Amino acid sequence: MSENKDLHEENLNPESESNHEQSAETPENVTAQPTAEELLAVEKDRYIRLFAEFENYKKRTSKEKLEFFQYANQDLMISMVDVLDDFERALKEISKSGNEGDLRGVELIYQKFKNKLSEKGLKKIEVNPGDAFNVDVHEAVTQIPSPTEDLKGKIVDVIETGYTLNDKVIRFAKVVIGN
Repeated sequence: MSENKDLHEENLNPESESNHEQSAETPENVTAQPTAEELLAVEKDRYIRLFAEFENYKKRTSKEKLEFFQYANQDLMISMVDVLDDFERALKEISKSGNEGDLRGVELIYQKFKNKLSEKGLKKIEVNPGDAFNVDVHEAVTQIPSPTEDLKGKIVDVIETGYTLNDKVIRFAKVVIGN
């Protein structure tokens, strides 16, 4: 019975419980606190990533701003292309009438207007009969039987001139394709 008493006392003894708990605590169960160097490395990595993200943001917004200014006047340029077409039609009609003074005056205004638009990035898409059809810059208005065999699937006639603004097509060249 004295053995039972000793065991019972041993179970009630708080010191014996702490001994059991200490033996249960192994290095695997204890989470190590990070050192100051590890914390510094983590924060430094976070800072570098944040800095790189901010630099990418600055580059992206700068590029978007540049593109905005390049294409901000796109609507204006599209409407000016119609005026340019009107000038070309007027030049054809004046040259038919034969009045040399009027023709020279209108040509002078036309050239000045065309030069100002080209300074702002407007370029004419060069299309000639016999060129290959390219869907990136041409719009086929209609197909006709080709006058010769070599014009099959190629451009036969140009109906309306196409234009680009800073290498972006703002009006496709309207063409007739040989069939």
